[in-house]
Amino acid sequence: MATSADIQSVVEGQTIPSMFVRTAGELGDQVALRWRNEDDTWGEWTFAEYAERVAAAAGGLKARGVGRGTRVVLMLRNIAEFHVLDMATYFCGGTAVSIYNSSSPDQIAYLVGHCQAHLGVVEDIGFLESFLKVRDELPALEHLGVLRDPDGLAPDDVFTYEDLLGADPVDLAEAATVAQPEDLATLIYTSGTTGPPKGVMITHQNVAWTVESLKQCIDFDSYAGKRLVSYLPMAHIAERMTSHYQQAFLGYEVTCCPNPGDIAAYAREVKPQLMFGVPRVWEKLYGGVMGALGADPEKAAQFNGAVEAAKPLVDAIDWGTATEEQVATYEAMDAAAFANVRAMLGLDQVEVAITGAAPIPAELLSWFRAIRVPLSEIYGMSESSGPMTWTARRVKAGSVGPAIPGCEVRLAEEDNEIICRGGNVFQGYLNDPEKTADTLDDEGWLHSGDIGEIDEDGYFSIVDRKKELIITAGGKNLSPANLEANLKLIPLVGQACAIGDNRPFVSALVVLDPEVATAWAVTQGIEFTDLNDLAQKPEVRAEIEKGLAEVMTSFNNAERVKKVVSLG
Repeated sequence: MATSADIQSVVEGQTIPSMFVRTAGELGDQVALRWRNEDDTWGEWTFAEYAERVAAAAGGLKARGVGRGTRVVLMLRNIAEFHVLDMATYFCGGTAVSIYNSSSPDQIAYLVGHCQAHLGVVEDIGFLESFLKVRDELPALEHLGVLRDPDGLAPDDVFTYEDLLGADPVDLAEAATVAQPEDLATLIYTSGTTGPPKGVMITHQNVAWTVESLKQCIDFDSYAGKRLVSYLPMAHIAERMTSHYQQAFLGYEVTCCPNPGDIAAYAREVKPQLMFGVPRVWEKLYGGVMGALGADPEKAAQFNGAVEAAKPLVDAIDWGTATEEQVATYEAMDAAAFANVRAMLGLDQVEVAITGAAPIPAELLSWFRAIRVPLSEIYGMSESSGPMTWTARRVKAGSVGPAIPGCEVRLAEEDNEIICRGGNVFQGYLNDPEKTADTLDDEGWLHSGDIGEIDEDGYFSIVDRKKELIITAGGKNLSPANLEANLKLIPLVGQACAIGDNRPFVSALVVLDPEVATAWAVTQGIEFTDLNDLAQKPEVRAEIEKGLAEVMTSFNNAERVKKVVSLG
């Protein structure tokens, strides 16, 4: 296992722009970015074409005062231009800050003001209007641009994307020397659920170190030509690392999916070889399969039986203990029962599939692995530049894997809190030394706030958040996250909230999944006016109660959800 120093020796001196120059030089003719046009045709740029646009955009940013240490705010969906503008910022020595497209004007005012952004770029007039409402509150924001304004509605002092690209392009090889490894590459803002959002400071060195560590987890001979769909918010470290930074270093092909709801259709067309999704994405894919099978109970029973029989075989194959007979048995089952399902999901060519950002039920992960989608769970946080633990091979369902190469991960002696140390650990929270000291101790250990366990193989499991335990009237400590994750395995359920503090037993509110529940109701011949009406139907209640009994089997009696209220 590589040490942190080993990883650092490989990436010494690297920055995001320096690695992009190398990748674009080596893979100039390779497709870098793809997107679907409005007429349903596909557009694409090679790495050489991508680099050409980065050089032009960097020239435009530089002409507007973006230099080393300057903050640039981007409010864009997952489109090719995001990659161009984010990357161009680094070639100026600036810091790129992506904010969620759902941000309200007040949230924009806080985030842009907190990081003292000098320049901002938004995708369209709708996003621009939100910015303009609070622009007077942002004296540091000297320049504001809009990517798409076909009707010319933007004020005269708002520049266009064409204006930006009209400046003299920079020489990328020369510009790549501006940013230094210790410079701030990006700010990732936390959700702000327990107070104002905090700006997580990630350096070029953090990014380079993390990419190299993850690279050592995957046994690809080459990443060139490997396909990935980018669809999660770029303001989230997982998507930024997966589809943007890793691409700049490793050179795979990224297809941009602006609407996350379209991921299923994109997957079927792109057939990604690398796939990252939060648990909700995997739940939706699972729910779609279960919903389709629901119309034929006999076929559903046969398929579910095949899945259960396949689970131990897949584990044996993954860990290298399977006999020739077991391998042959699984191959026959796969051909008969699973191959068509994978093709339907667009995951028949996936080589590495990852879930993260929230807990996933062990049963769901095992289900995907049984149908030969090699799903594995990654664990980390923005403050660790994304990952702390992960393995793509020898997976244990219910575990988030061992520490990534070079990263020290252990349990704190006093309370079993997961803590880590390595080149992936952030530099602190912007302008918040007090919160930084609460999270990052004097010895460089990052305190996650998660309670964990570790087994004999060094695999970690997450028990719960330190501050989010349910304590029942009987004194039982429960994990709401684990309960809620399992409740969402009920095909009709989209969201769930466990309630149990100071109560004799745990109850839950569940919200119907609009797509799956509606489709199921149609197959059952149930008439309804809307989702609220559907949620009250006795057939729905019965189906949820049936699912509840199934998903609670892994919990003991004190832990189980005993009562469920369904909402539309």
